[in-house]
Amino acid sequence: MVAMMDGLSMGFVWVWPVLLVAGVAVLVWGLSRATTTGSGSRAPSRDEPARQILRERFARGEITEQEYRERMRVLDEH
Repeated sequence: MVAMMDGLSMGFVWVWPVLLVAGVAVLVWGLSRATTTGSGSRAPSRDEPARQILRERFARGEITEQEYRERMRVLDEH
């Protein structure tokens, strides 16, 4: 049994620290992905559909730039 400890298990002593470091790295990566969006901008909010509708209406010319900015400001305040 002593020979087994010297040969086989001593060769794998470095595996546990590597697995620990890899696990911590994956955990940090996962948490950072969960708290940010793709471009690092603000997290999606419940008023995101309203913002998207405003962007689409402005792009189609249904509202003026002044109306667009005013309505976005109102969304920012609430």
